[in-house]
This record gives sequence, structure tokens and C-alpha cells, in this order.
Amino acid sequence: QVQLVESGGGLVQPGGSLTLSCAASGRTSRSDTMGWFRQPPGKEREFVAVSHRGSRTYYADSLKGRFTLSRDNAKNTMSLQMNSLEPSDTAVYYCVLDQRAITSSLRFPNTYDYWGQGTQVTVSS
Repeated sequence: QVQLVESGGGLVQPGGSLTLSCAASGRTSRSDTMGWFRQPPGKEREFVAVSHRGSRTYYADSLKGRFTLSRDNAKNTMSLQMNSLEPSDTAVYYCVLDQRAITSSLRFPNTYDYWGQGTQVTVSS
């Protein structure tokens, strides 16, 4: 019932910036919880940031201050501005959406019913 499409990934040098975008379609609402996870090569998926029911935004502690999540409800899109990128930020980044998430579960991948296909971000010189 919901489709998510990420875009904006690519190759960037250490210290550079990159902005990812996610377009949502289908039965969506501004009250949906939307966010980002990432999966580094050889590792499990990990929490990046999330906008809970279009209100409060939460970030992984290690990323706070470098990454900024924004939502445009009129366009039904979400973006992730990534600054001061490091090689350890290299990963496939996924857009996620859930219609009934609670705050205590936001950092767990199994919380989210809908996932995008992922977009590759590579930080290297």
C-alpha cells in the first residue's frame, strides 16, 4: 500500500556533503513515521534518524550534529542532509515508513513495515 523510492546516493570524498531523498506514494499521511537506516558492507542494518509521526526527530548518537532529517509534507518527501562524511559512513541507505510506530521501538528495523530499495553512499578519496 506504500512505496518508497530513495535517490541521491553516490561517491563523495571524506569531509564532503551529500543529500539523500525519499519519495513516498500510496496510502501515506503526514502522521506517518518516516526515517533512515543504513547497512555498511558486511554489517547489519543500523538506525540513522527518524521523524516520529511528523513531529519529533531522533538521531543516532554518533551521527547527531552531522546528519539532518527534513520532511516536506506537501510533496510527501523526506531528505537526509549528510555533512562531514567519513569512510565509516559508507553504506546502503534505506528509507523506511511505519504507520503505527511508538517511540520505544524507533531504533529497531523490525518496527517498520515499508522499506525502499536502498541507495549506495560511498565515502572515499
